[in-house]
Amino acid sequence: MAAYDTIGNIAILPLYTENPKKLANLVLKSNQHIKSVYMKAGKISGRLRKSHLKFISGEKIKETLHRESGCSFKLDVEKCYFSPRLGNDRLDIARQVKKGERVLVMFSGIGPYSIVIAKNSKAREVYGIELNRIATKYAQENIKLNKLSNCFAIQGDVKKIIPKLGKFDRIVMARPQLKDDFLADALKSSKKKTIIHFYDFLKEDEMPEGAFRKIKGACKKSKKRFKIIRWKKALEIGPRKWRIRVDFYVL
Repeated sequence: MAAYDTIGNIAILPLYTENPKKLANLVLKSNQHIKSVYMKAGKISGRLRKSHLKFISGEKIKETLHRESGCSFKLDVEKCYFSPRLGNDRLDIARQVKKGERVLVMFSGIGPYSIVIAKNSKAREVYGIELNRIATKYAQENIKLNKLSNCFAIQGDVKKIIPKLGKFDRIVMARPQLKDDFLADALKSSKKKTIIHFYDFLKEDEMPEGAFRKIKGACKKSKKRFKIIRWKKALEIGPRKWRIRVDFYVL
């Protein structure tokens, strides 16, 4: 059976799936918890990261409840970006967070990174900033759903909001390859020994040097010194193309 994503009780088939109706019926028959099957009808687009989906079979629902790493996430799969395949990456970062850290998640969506970190670490505060109003409303609802008092979801432009929040011990840059890489903004919110988790989309022959160059360039402009801690492949997004994560800290 072809690979597909499962978000709560909704299955999402890849773009250009052959015989999607046949596959959808197989998915519904073999997975009792799946109630609805959609197929990607286009790439995620726009500043608000909205998905384009085509209904294939089952119940015509788009809102679901997804569970991951002891957390629950309510969302509309078409109006909000969410990748279940990044679950291990989110937990990996959460396990690195030390007691008492102030954590910033840029482009936080419905709150998966923020909430997994807040739920699975002893962070003092976790702030998530997201431009999409609908995603932010879900993030605020998800914070209540997970009974968190140290996690906050703020709607708005990262550039305008983070200067008001002070310095952070750890910054997660959860959205790769925007027109502006936003590294300068992250560095303004950093201090000595702040750890930054930077994401990029790269082909295999560009890894990891392409991301290193961006970090080096931004740090040079910001007059900051840095040291790479590690890099890893976070998610395969196409033939020989990956979403990678580079962890570095400010000296």
